[in-house]
Amino acid sequence: MKEFAIELNSGSVVRLERLSARERFTAFLELTKPRITFLIVLTAAAGFALGSAASIDYALMARAMFGIALLSSGIATLNQYMERDLDLLMRRTANRPLPSGKLMPWEALTFGVTLTVLAEIYLSFLVNPLTGLLGLTVIAGYLFAYTPLKTRTSLSTMVGAFPGAVPPLIGWAAARGDIGLEAWVLFAILFLWQFPHFLAIAWMYREDYSRAGILMLPVVEPDGRVTGQQIVVYTVMLLPVSLLPTVMGISGKIYLYGAIVLGLLFLYSSVRAAFSKSRQEARRLLLASVIYLPLLFILMVINR
Repeated sequence: MKEFAIELNSGSVVRLERLSARERFTAFLELTKPRITFLIVLTAAAGFALGSAASIDYALMARAMFGIALLSSGIATLNQYMERDLDLLMRRTANRPLPSGKLMPWEALTFGVTLTVLAEIYLSFLVNPLTGLLGLTVIAGYLFAYTPLKTRTSLSTMVGAFPGAVPPLIGWAAARGDIGLEAWVLFAILFLWQFPHFLAIAWMYREDYSRAGILMLPVVEPDGRVTGQQIVVYTVMLLPVSLLPTVMGISGKIYLYGAIVLGLLFLYSSVRAAFSKSRQEARRLLLASVIYLPLLFILMVINR
């Protein structure tokens, strides 16, 4: 297998290997962050189902979810292109396609721009213009606000939570062509959920983030006091907000009871992580967060 080298913006030299077609496909697929894209599509699909007035138009839903998956994949790829030098400095990201040398930066840039542009055209013309407009807000918020701010302020988490909570709005807009108050409740649930989720990750990998100069809250505040407070506060706020779908008639009483149980269990994990300040409890909180969100939205749709 032949090798050659390129120099990154930071001056670091990365060896590139000539990959087989299968290895290149895997590398490009990794750029799209399939697990995150799946979660985004899941929350968008919930928004579509809940926004459907009566029966669900599954053909339209499939078109919308495909466009959202394209958009998420393109943004994830461009994010890795923009952060390739930082990824090289962190153990948890050093094996990604760009810092590991599996792909060249221009390949990721071309791939990301292509996916993102195609997604915007697809959503605007094959779903509706509002979904395309919402897609543009995600691109602007994530790539041109959140990503650059990560090395400048710990408030980047707050900034990134706004575009991160848009997928249910896109799903709702795809079904109805507008955004009602109910859709903003879904937005609020996802917005608040992101804080315990991402702060758990930040606590687990604070040494990595510090090494790369990414100013996550656990890096700025190493003793973890404020981090723990924010984890608990946002989880406490999430609990009553998660009950609003029943109050507003989006979902039924089965969802209400399920949301209470899920919320209390999530809060229990948050409190444990906040008080222990251990990597192990942060990992458990992360696991609780990735179980909580899909179950909450699935239950909401089933009991709509």
